[in-house]
Amino acid sequence: MQVVTCKNCGTKNRVDEQRLKAGEAKCGRCGTKLEPSSGKPFVVTDATFQREVLESGERLILVDMWAPWCGPCRIIAPVLDQLAAESHGQYAIAKLNIDENPRTASQFHVSSIPTMLIFREGKLIDRLIGAHPKNVIAEHLAKAA
Repeated sequence: MQVVTCKNCGTKNRVDEQRLKAGEAKCGRCGTKLEPSSGKPFVVTDATFQREVLESGERLILVDMWAPWCGPCRIIAPVLDQLAAESHGQYAIAKLNIDENPRTASQFHVSSIPTMLIFREGKLIDRLIGAHPKNVIAEHLAKAA
């Protein structure tokens, strides 16, 4: 069994892996077809942030505010990839390039990077500033869940 979060309503569903792979699994609340988690961070932009993060339902989402020129951002990128692969649908990890998306960074008062924002039900519930080891980020995610 695997827990998969519905992308439509955010409900966590316990589903059989074979049914999930065969495309037969549906959300128990809204009936939307469930897809296996990609195990990778996804990219959000100023244009998609509202829909993919703030309106994501009950899903827990960590948003990594980063920039390509930021050394600490490049250091924690593999850590966030590992956490995404280990999430088992309990949370999602999104990446927002602040150079290309200044509106969202300004909206959440991001003044130094990397900054990781944790959202649940469209509300900011935690903030980590700076490069942290994997166990610290995982603890924040576990506490938020």
